[in-house]
Amino acid sequence: MKLYRFLTGPDDATFCHKVTAALNKGWHLFGSPTYGFDQASNAMRCGQAVVKDVEGQEYTADTKLSDW
Repeated sequence: MKLYRFLTGPDDATFCHKVTAALNKGWHLFGSPTYGFDQASNAMRCGQAVVKDVEGQEYTADTKLSDW
């Protein structure tokens, strides 16, 4: 199965750690990162899509992406 996630977070080290953790679990960057201002929190936010291929598994709507 091919999995897709869009990681988001504040523009600080926690976002970088989130992406780094995904990369260390076998996820791969997909496309360019995004960056925008969140008026509700009055802060900059980051986003990055990641993908992963998992052999021998079938995707269902119940698949918990963070488990992979």
